[in-house]
Amino acid sequence: MADITFINLNMLFVRYSDAYDKELHLPLGLLYLTSVLENADYEVDLRDYQTCDSDDPFDMDTFVEFCSDPAPIIGLSCMANLLQFTILAAKRLKERYPDTTIVLGGVGAKAVEKKVLERFSWIDIVAQGEAENSIIPLIEALKNSEDLTGVPGVFFRTADGTVMCNEPPARIEDLDTIPRPAYHRVDLNAYDAYGMVSSRGCPYKCTFCSVAPIWNHKCYFRSPEDVVAEMKELHEAVGVELFLFQDEFFVSSKQAVMRFCDALEKSGLDVKWKAFARVDLADDEMMGAMAKTGCLEIRFGIETGSQAMLERTSKGFTPEMAVDVVSRATQIFPRVDTFFIWAYPDESMDDFYKSLFQMISFRLMGARILPSLLCLLPQTQMYMDLGEDRLRNLEFCEELLPEYVITGHEVCEVGSVSIQPRHAPIFDFIKEHKDLFPGFFLLDVDENIRPKLQILQEHGFYTRADRELRDLDSCGAHSPRV
Repeated sequence: MADITFINLNMLFVRYSDAYDKELHLPLGLLYLTSVLENADYEVDLRDYQTCDSDDPFDMDTFVEFCSDPAPIIGLSCMANLLQFTILAAKRLKERYPDTTIVLGGVGAKAVEKKVLERFSWIDIVAQGEAENSIIPLIEALKNSEDLTGVPGVFFRTADGTVMCNEPPARIEDLDTIPRPAYHRVDLNAYDAYGMVSSRGCPYKCTFCSVAPIWNHKCYFRSPEDVVAEMKELHEAVGVELFLFQDEFFVSSKQAVMRFCDALEKSGLDVKWKAFARVDLADDEMMGAMAKTGCLEIRFGIETGSQAMLERTSKGFTPEMAVDVVSRATQIFPRVDTFFIWAYPDESMDDFYKSLFQMISFRLMGARILPSLLCLLPQTQMYMDLGEDRLRNLEFCEELLPEYVITGHEVCEVGSVSIQPRHAPIFDFIKEHKDLFPGFFLLDVDENIRPKLQILQEHGFYTRADRELRDLDSCGAHSPRV
């Protein structure tokens, strides 16, 4: 029997009418952990729920059957968009296999770990931090029925039911020391997207960002040579030709990017790749080197065209800098994506119109515009700064959900969603626990959101003329489409 069953629930499913549009991304997090455990002679049962062949993957009976005969320890990994499904699915697993220990991992429960354990008795442990340095102590403690107080990075209950939290494990500073993901444990040809990680973390403190706080605003890197070597291995193994750099801080400096491009060029590897960048860290020489070595898409988080909102969100650059860099990038790369967030708290109509003007300008330059309705996840500084009175006024809107938390249950149209009766219980559960799932709730729908949505639609955004339904990939993850 395996020591642990890992189940990946990090999924990008979008439902249009009764059909799903799926992007299957390699479950890198669990593949890293599987490699660490296998190197230490542990037996891992790895299951990726993305690959479940079902007309309705959110049917609980289908999920339980997919998880049949698990190991004594079950590790579930999810993002914020499917935390609610994961919690409810874990309940069904516990009913079926009451003697198992269920560990909730991934980034989905960030900042609400303690509340999850206090409310849902079937979740036994919630993990935090980089698990490469904590997964083995956790398994050993559970196998030997030992106290968990010595296991770093876990929330757990004591014998009297008190929820305790251990300090997260020390960050891994040299990412080259982490073993390669256990690619041999999955059918690489079954996936649409091949993510690549060159760093972990981001030092910037953008107040709306839910990613940088997970890493405590500290960033560590892999060497360019190690990254290129992994790319070459995947290319030679299964012919991967497009790599998606998922890390927020790929462009950490001009020097770092130039070193990577030099290593990639010297390798002779003929592949394509995509990456995120910051406008204040990009110049023509660097972008030229990226394009020369196969970067066909660069993505900039612009977020707003208003100087006041840029300062309020701590972005660290000006609208003029964004216009300058994006205009030059469109002359260098086949595709330039620009992300914007709209409906911030206290965003005036003047601020909004400045963003709209910049979006239209970038569109005329040839850049693709990816607007996203603000998502207030609990680890973001913007959420924490709202205060109790405004948090109480967050509203659940049946027709609007931020792109970041599209679950796959709702039916998506352009600029709206609808909830089918058979999936209503999922959203009822979300509404019952607003403080666990604030990303699904909106601030001032009638005054701050609906008027701005209407204006966006009048100018060609969130309409069929703007983009086909299949192009709704603005949740922050790279699309493998070229």
